[in-house]
Amino acid sequence: MELSELYTRFQACNGVTTDTRRCTEGSLFVALKGATFNGNAFAAQALRQGCRYALVDEAEYATEPNIILVDDCLHTLQQLANYHRRRLGTRIIGITGTNGKTTTKELIAAVLKQKFTVHYTQGNLNNHIGVPLTLLQLTEKDDIAVVEMGANHPGEIRTLVHIAEPDYGIITNVGKAHLEGFGSFEGVIRTKGELYDFLREKGGTTVFVQHENPYLNKLTEGLQCVYYGQEPGLYVSGEVSGCSPFLAFCCTTDGQTHEVQTHLIGTYNLDNALAAIAIGRYFGVDAESACRAIEEYVPQNNRSQLVETSANKLIVDAYNANPTSMMAALENFRRMEVPHKMVVLGDMKELGEGSHEEHQKIADYLMQCGIERIILVGNEFANTCHEGCCYASVDEVIAAFSQNKPEGYYILIKGSNSMKLSRLPEYL
Repeated sequence: MELSELYTRFQACNGVTTDTRRCTEGSLFVALKGATFNGNAFAAQALRQGCRYALVDEAEYATEPNIILVDDCLHTLQQLANYHRRRLGTRIIGITGTNGKTTTKELIAAVLKQKFTVHYTQGNLNNHIGVPLTLLQLTEKDDIAVVEMGANHPGEIRTLVHIAEPDYGIITNVGKAHLEGFGSFEGVIRTKGELYDFLREKGGTTVFVQHENPYLNKLTEGLQCVYYGQEPGLYVSGEVSGCSPFLAFCCTTDGQTHEVQTHLIGTYNLDNALAAIAIGRYFGVDAESACRAIEEYVPQNNRSQLVETSANKLIVDAYNANPTSMMAALENFRRMEVPHKMVVLGDMKELGEGSHEEHQKIADYLMQCGIERIILVGNEFANTCHEGCCYASVDEVIAAFSQNKPEGYYILIKGSNSMKLSRLPEYL
């Protein structure tokens, strides 16, 4: 079936799903394959559950008129998304980076909503499946889209930008994450830079750049740069004015300074907020509205959230962790002028051969922080020279807290998602 004809079928549907647990009436089901499942086997079930059409790539499952056989379902999903993106012509801002891209994406969307109808990546659906699904949700009503792109191997951003074809770009930062997949820090930089490579090939498109980051500035040759950062005189500049516990900062743009009090934990979020304000200003959102949007944004999904329980105040940042984000969280926690500090840190995954060295750096830094109680979780931290208590798993931590619950602490909880530290707040 020709892509144009398939697109006509897509237009007759009211959404796309790859999961039979999320089959809305009249949607299009795309059968994908994973390590432990074959979506083709669920195509007929998807129709019974209300889908209008189903795409399969194995002929034996094309058993009904509304089950469409294609060569490769994943590739077809990506082609369909690109075709839809081109038909609508929506202005797209592509965003990637090692840390902060999801928070920055949310902040950009919050600011742009002050003036536009904005579509943006939900959660962190930022991979070779999530990006196409995000694009296929675009409608003619959307003025701008903010599309997040993630990667843990070389070439993945290149694949995603050729699907989304962004008009503008921002790389939040580059840091030591997924080193097992990238091979080196230089590999991280090259891969994130694939966003700018695409925009450069497109013809000098605008990118939004953190001015003080030397790695990012090296990637911008031939591009039109809008700079934000802490140096005075930039398109948008700012500096931290408080962080106990929420980030407060002053922001200067168009010769005027604005005081901003956020619901964000962490001075490292200053750049994320300034990026959002810079992008908003570029697209014509007035500074006052942009700053108000930042103030009103409340983070979700275990990303730098302040959670108050009856016994403690928790800084929950348990969605993910790498050496750069872990150190930034600890540096911020050290700066916070609050009593009785405690940390619960989980292993950082996918660091390859450098894993022990990076975990030891964190353990060494902890010894300088003056934190009253230190709890480390996982085998990597167990193999370091460290202070505090170490547990093999979150279940052991929960058992310990059930016997002796901490009280009266500010507690930073951070680790890779697979360490499951997000289970801890209910026990604290």
